[in-house]
Amino acid sequence: MITEIVTFNLSAALTREQVASAFRKSVEVWRQNPDLVRKYYLYDPVKKQGGGVYLWRRLDDAKRWHGEGYQ
Repeated sequence: MITEIVTFNLSAALTREQVASAFRKSVEVWRQNPDLVRKYYLYDPVKKQGGGVYLWRRLDDAKRWHGEGYQ
């Protein structure tokens, strides 16, 4: 198994509720991914960052779903 942590900057204008709503909209897409074991969503309101922690079966799976730029 491989753990991948992805973070990204959020617009300062987004509220917690808007971020949570966007995350909820993506749940079903990730739930249907056969290579993903589990995903956790990250939210830091102070730094205005979002992200995810992904648990993949193999490194190749992480690369396939998040591109060859994966490090």
